[in-house]
Amino acid sequence: MTRPPSPTLPRSPSSRVTAAVERGYAAYARRAQAWTSRYQERGGRVFCGAGCFACCNMPIRVSLAEALVTAQALTGEEAARVEAHARQVLHNARTAADEDVYVERHRTEVGFCPLLDRESGGCTRYDVRPTRCRDTFSALPARYCEAGAWEAMTRREREQYRREVARTPGTDGELHFIAPLEHLSEPVWEAAAKAMRAEWGLEVWGDFWVLTTLARDGAFMEQVARGDARGAWRAAKAAGLAHRTVLELG
Repeated sequence: MTRPPSPTLPRSPSSRVTAAVERGYAAYARRAQAWTSRYQERGGRVFCGAGCFACCNMPIRVSLAEALVTAQALTGEEAARVEAHARQVLHNARTAADEDVYVERHRTEVGFCPLLDRESGGCTRYDVRPTRCRDTFSALPARYCEAGAWEAMTRREREQYRREVARTPGTDGELHFIAPLEHLSEPVWEAAAKAMRAEWGLEVWGDFWVLTTLARDGAFMEQVARGDARGAWRAAKAAGLAHRTVLELG
C-alpha cells in the first residue's frame, strides 16, 4: 500500500554526498556537450531530443547519492507516485524468473517513469535526473529504443540492424547507443562511490525508484548514516522495499 505523501525534503544532512554528485553532473554536461559537438561536426547524429521518451520505461540502476539528489527535489505528490512505481518494481523483482524477464516486464508492465509527462514527452524533474538518464543517447532512430523492438524484427531486419550499428560512428559495434557518452559518465559513479564511502562507510546502489523512495525514509537513512548495512536492510525490509535485485548495501 502506498503511504501518505511526504512533504518536500529539507536539505539533506548528507550534503557532501549529494554535492559530489551535483559536481559530477555539471562536469559530465560540459564534457558531453564538447564531445557531441565534435561528433556532429564529423557527421555523427544523435536521434534523442525533446519529446522522445522511448527509453523511459527501462530499469535504471543508481547510487543512493544520485537518488538523494532527486528525492530532495520531489513534492509529496511526486514522491507518492515514485513510491507506487517502486512497489511495482519490487513485485516484478520478486516474481520474475530471471533478469531477462525482469527487464522485459519492467518495460511492458511496470511501465514508464512516473516523473515523465506523457503528453509533452518531457521529464518533469529533468535537472535532477540520474546519471543513466543523462548518458543514454541513440545513434539510430528512436524506434530501436522501444520495448520489444528487437523481438519484433525479422531475421533479415536483425542482420540489417547489426550492419547499421557496425558502420555507425559512436556505437560500440553491437548496440545503437552512443558508447562514448556512456563512458564519460563513469566519473559520476566513481565520485558517488567515493563520497558514500567517506560519509557513511558503505555504498548503496539499486533501482532508481526504490532508492529515491528510501532516501525519504528516515529510519533507512539513519542506519545508512551510521554505516550500518544490516540495520539499513532491516529498515528497507520494514518499509517493504528490500530485495537483492533492487537494493545493494555494502
